[in-house]
Amino acid sequence: MRAVLRSVLGILLAFVVASAIMMVVESINGKLLYPELGKAAAGTTDREAVRQLMATAPAGALLVVLGGWAIGTLAGGLIAARIAPRAPAGHAIVFGGIVALAGIANNLMLPPPAWFWVAGLVVPLAAGWLVARWVQPRT
Repeated sequence: MRAVLRSVLGILLAFVVASAIMMVVESINGKLLYPELGKAAAGTTDREAVRQLMATAPAGALLVVLGGWAIGTLAGGLIAARIAPRAPAGHAIVFGGIVALAGIANNLMLPPPAWFWVAGLVVPLAAGWLVARWVQPRT
């Protein structure tokens, strides 16, 4: 029972930390790197306006978002692996899959360009795999 609780706690804490990292990166993206995008998005609740904003967003802004997803997934995967030591590599890979699923949900709400769909799947899965390689015990 203790192992299950550590698994659940590890994944939940990983998700909280990864989400915080992603929010910080996206905030920096909208305030410092692409302030015109941040101003246009501020307070926007109209779904069609958000879609138009995503369609016209510079590739650099979307790459920064992917970078935040990568950093968040790496950090979260390490946390999940550390808290759930019985199967650290498995927890890292599962966490990468969870972030990829969250990315799909995000993309369904705010449709990005096609290349971002692919990258949004590959980046978190690759980051989870990378963490799994780091934490895998050497034999």
